[in-house]
Amino acid sequence: MERNVIETILGGVVILIAGMFLVFAYSNSDLRAVDGYRIIAKFNAIDGLSVGNDVRIGGVKVGTVVQQHVDQEDYLAVVTMTVRPDIKLSKNTLVTVSSDGLLGGKYIKLEPGDGEILASGGELTSTRDVISLEELLGRVIFLVTDNPAAGS
Repeated sequence: MERNVIETILGGVVILIAGMFLVFAYSNSDLRAVDGYRIIAKFNAIDGLSVGNDVRIGGVKVGTVVQQHVDQEDYLAVVTMTVRPDIKLSKNTLVTVSSDGLLGGKYIKLEPGDGEILASGGELTSTRDVISLEELLGRVIFLVTDNPAAGS
């Protein structure tokens, strides 16, 4: 009976320490959504991008993807994101879906321009679509097999 009580207390301590570790890891990581103003961008393709992915400028997280859907009029992928209030973006900011390396996740890359500042709820119109790894490999294979001079 005494052994069962000790095992129960020890199990509770282990669970408590594990919980404290998770809280510490979450609070010190960059996983939380960024509060700020909302902007949208439309793309032909956003393969692999999902809600919760980062929005970055120069590799620094400045926002979060909060919603994505298909526009019923022109069938483009509409991405809604939040950006920190201290980051002021112009209307001609370039928006690209980028990858965190060969096997990494996707994120939105912003390259700010100059000009009129975009208001909350505004749309960034200068976008570049994601190029999937399969599409890129297909292009390379097509170039190699279609050009006999490349093999010699």
